[in-house]
Amino acid sequence: MTPPATPGAEAPAPPLFGGRPAVVVVYTAAMCMNGLDSTIVNPALFSIAEDFGRPVSAANAVETAFLVGLALGLPVAGWLGDRYGVKRVFLGALAAFTLASALCAAAPGLGALSAARAVQGVAGGLLTPVGMTLLFRAFAPHERAGLGRILIVPTALMPALGPPLGGFLTEHLSWHWLFLVNVPIGVAAVLLGLVGLRDEQEPPAGRFDTTGFLLATPGLGLLTYALGFGPAHGWTSPGVALGGLLGLALLGAAVRHQLRAPEPLVDLRLLADRTFGAASWLALLTSAGLMGALFVLPLLYQAARGATALDAGLSVFPEAIGLMAASQVVDRLLPRLGPRRLALPGLLLAAVVLASLGFAENPWAVRVLMFCVGLILGTAVLTVQIAGFADVPPPAMGRAMGLFTILRTLGGALGIAATAALIGALGDGTGVGPYRLALLLTAALVAAGTLLAARLPAEAPGPPPEE
Repeated sequence: MTPPATPGAEAPAPPLFGGRPAVVVVYTAAMCMNGLDSTIVNPALFSIAEDFGRPVSAANAVETAFLVGLALGLPVAGWLGDRYGVKRVFLGALAAFTLASALCAAAPGLGALSAARAVQGVAGGLLTPVGMTLLFRAFAPHERAGLGRILIVPTALMPALGPPLGGFLTEHLSWHWLFLVNVPIGVAAVLLGLVGLRDEQEPPAGRFDTTGFLLATPGLGLLTYALGFGPAHGWTSPGVALGGLLGLALLGAAVRHQLRAPEPLVDLRLLADRTFGAASWLALLTSAGLMGALFVLPLLYQAARGATALDAGLSVFPEAIGLMAASQVVDRLLPRLGPRRLALPGLLLAAVVLASLGFAENPWAVRVLMFCVGLILGTAVLTVQIAGFADVPPPAMGRAMGLFTILRTLGGALGIAATAALIGALGDGTGVGPYRLALLLTAALVAAGTLLAARLPAEAPGPPPEE
């Protein structure tokens, strides 16, 4: 409640930049940087390896370091937001991400670049769930359908724009610009956040779950390491096999501990909620399908059809246009149809489109299908994300967002690893057959999500009753 003004005193001027506009602008800028950096480096790996005099297989460490760092940051994001404040953790992670981007651009060798990418990943692992908490706290559940046009940009549009933008910058400037573009955007976003974001009362953070941290964090990191290097180095190589087995063992112990701990680091009991649980597992499957397809299609064009890196990246670009259209579809149809009737047929249709991609020979047919992937799968993904958090209470929002992001990120890594392993096991990189089967696998993952989509609510969240 606002206290009465003191007689004779002037009322303070309202802030020029604050509230919801500040949340939207700062969140979008930060998440665009994070989403773009998850895919923008892929077309530049050959140039990076050439500059440092290393084989291309060694340059894959640049991407794996980012994914491992991401996995290390995710489990602690929810607790840190509750303990130190969402605003403080978000802006601190954004500042670290920006500084790490500058260090990547100035890296004197592959080891330094990989280390800076790992720092980027840890900061990105904090940014994603804490940023989503910041955004979802600013808007009530019945208002979140309108967030589609905001959410779609960093979570799906930027990863789709990464390959063509990375190819363009590498070809016409240098790979250093892949990271330099983050610096002015990050600095501006931090300054705007310091001025415009508001401090809010956080729920009690509780005692830090040290046992859960020591199990979940290295477990996720080792499993991500194995998934990243397995396709290139072989699943039976000592580092990959040991990392994967140890990661799975640690994660198994972590799950058992989290279910028994009174104050777990990652509250797996949230998955017992019908809607949130279905949405979280759906996020894993759809992320696996989408990221697997984005990985396979450029390879199909380069290895099997002789396209350049830039042309292969541009083959993915129409998906970004479809994603922009998806945000408008969700805004208009979710309140009318409800989550179940919008997501379930969307997932089925998206699976058909993904399967068709492997058989499209004409470049324009591929572009049309990629637009359909963005439009249809993007609509389903946004619907699931908005519906999943409709009943999550504000005190649990940070932990729920961290868990949701862990599953979505793990799904993306699993999708890339599974498709890469299938291609490596079935072909020598010259025929289209293994790539078609890999795209059929991504379609199957998305289609499996329909079993979970049936658990989503039939009606969209409405405004709270008037008191």
